[in-house]
Amino acid sequence: MSLCLAGLAGILAATVVLQAGWYDASALRPHFQLVHTLIERGMQQSVRFHAREIAPPSATAGASTRGGVLFRQHCEQCHGGPGVPMGVIGLSMQPVPGPLADAARRWKAREMYWITANGIKMSGMPAWRFHLSEREIWDLVAFLGALPAMTPADYTAIERPPALPPLDAQVERAVGHVPDRERGRLALTQFACQSCHHVPGVTGPLTFVGPNLDGLAQRGFIAGKLPTSEENLVKWIRAPQQVKPGTAMPQLGVPERDARDMAAYLLQATR
Repeated sequence: MSLCLAGLAGILAATVVLQAGWYDASALRPHFQLVHTLIERGMQQSVRFHAREIAPPSATAGASTRGGVLFRQHCEQCHGGPGVPMGVIGLSMQPVPGPLADAARRWKAREMYWITANGIKMSGMPAWRFHLSEREIWDLVAFLGALPAMTPADYTAIERPPALPPLDAQVERAVGHVPDRERGRLALTQFACQSCHHVPGVTGPLTFVGPNLDGLAQRGFIAGKLPTSEENLVKWIRAPQQVKPGTAMPQLGVPERDARDMAAYLLQATR
């Protein structure tokens, strides 16, 4: 009984602190060390548990080299590299992402794959599963395995990648792909659609930047331009500026497969 009362008192106290605004949510004030340690420990155990059955593929020639190019393109801004500081984004984050020079000494390959593919919530580490191919993620893992022995000269010799090609130049296609609605719900979160729209079944902020997507299947037109259909919704998701020049809807470079899954989910979830 006393434990229940103590628990209720703790919940009440936490509610008062949050409702009063006394909790400092700024990134200038780090977590207390105990809180940081507990969260980090929980993250480590979670990664080890969820990655336990992942089997790394056989090593491929050039994987580490390709991974180095990807690292400089996507990871350096937050994690830095040997002799290269992290960018302003990484320096300003809380908790600090930190260098990955010793990652291969702390994590198994399957665990580094899981972290890269799925990200870590409440840390700023994004999930790359929808933005890099399976091979590219394993290439990054191969590079992380080589990173502890890399000198600053080795690292700076890695060629910086060219800019990504425009959407029309991408050759990815979804030939024969059967839309996966549940994967589409996940894809919506990975392209941050909930940051501007209310998306049914997707957790997100209370936002009014873009229209509410609930009931989309019952609307006659998409963006006031295209008759509502799965094919037209795919077109709108992938190339909104072509459909409606000047629209505030950004062109996110969504691959065709992801767009088809997203469209299938939105039209099914809102019927």
